[in-house]
Amino acid sequence: MAKPSSKASQEPQTFPSPSSSAAAATSKTSEERSPPYVSEVMFFLKDVGISNPNVENYSSKDFYSTVLCNHLKIDTAQRGHVTCFATVKPPIGNYFGWLHGGAVAAIAERVAIATARTVVSEDKEIFLGELAMSYLSSAPNNAELIVDGSVVRSGRNITVVAIKFKMKKTGKLVYTSRATFYNSPIAKL
Repeated sequence: MAKPSSKASQEPQTFPSPSSSAAAATSKTSEERSPPYVSEVMFFLKDVGISNPNVENYSSKDFYSTVLCNHLKIDTAQRGHVTCFATVKPPIGNYFGWLHGGAVAAIAERVAIATARTVVSEDKEIFLGELAMSYLSSAPNNAELIVDGSVVRSGRNITVVAIKFKMKKTGKLVYTSRATFYNSPIAKL
């Protein structure tokens, strides 16, 4: 077995580039190409409730909040406790007709921030340090969920919030979450 030379392994590899005439003969503009899965993707987007999949519609500053807030309604807000109702609809569901795991985490984050703000003063910024999720079961389309956020611990520098997702109809616990926030005073310049 031959030992490779150290000079060959240290030199960068170069690859031949295609000739300009061959590249020009095979290149097509995006209008001339027909991507193979465009119709399937468009069907999927329409099936989950997005009728106009133009990127410009979804690139606004806080589109994330707009999507979630259409499915999240506040019930009660007290010091250290926030309760909301979430409705599972196709835009926040997955391919199989259940609430998408990312939507569960996003809702948990929003409810945790709202709950933490009930005990942390406005002169402090809060930063999400950890968000732990437990997916115990699943919530089908058109299900109503009770999202219950409560402060577990709140100190000078840290706030911990527990979030529970329960089916409104049966009371079954489907998701749990724990969020840890770091509190810091806003700098006065």
